[in-house]
Amino acid sequence: MTALKSGGSTVSKSVTAKQAGTESGGAKDTDSYAYTHPCAGGQVTVRVTRRAATQRVIEVRNAGASACGLSYYPAVDLGSSASADQSHNIKPLVPGGLGGPPAYALRAGRTAYAVIDLDPSGATTGTAPGIDEMNVLANGDHMPNAETRNFPLGSGAKVLKPKLGLYSATVAQAVASMQQADTRS
Repeated sequence: MTALKSGGSTVSKSVTAKQAGTESGGAKDTDSYAYTHPCAGGQVTVRVTRRAATQRVIEVRNAGASACGLSYYPAVDLGSSASADQSHNIKPLVPGGLGGPPAYALRAGRTAYAVIDLDPSGATTGTAPGIDEMNVLANGDHMPNAETRNFPLGSGAKVLKPKLGLYSATVAQAVASMQQADTRS
């Protein structure tokens, strides 16, 4: 490891390379590379965890060696795992006013978070019956539907006017984004 003098301090070469965003994937691990190379199904892993009674965190991790681009938010719908007809599934509201690409750059080894609130009102009545599954496509703009992953919500899940946030670097940012959802996805 070579030490470089920088403004009166010594910085190792590996730290300088990391700050430039080029250590792990070289020129292929930059935001500009991600914007022109959409994430593929084999490059990312998707996991869903419970955050609160009605909230779920969608985690998309880049398991590849180079950056890739995601859409603004995952393609999500909620339905019955027993139904062959998914055309009546519920789609959440998402934040409006979004422009075109680029959307979200996901560097190698990093994770993007999106949060969905299945029932932001906290209603106990008037919720959609029979909803027990969440279907997630990490990159709805560029992945085929065959890459959709299904996650059980459990029986008795309460779903009413769900809201989904944009991909974010932290769960807190994803929650803040979800709270701004106002447009049909």
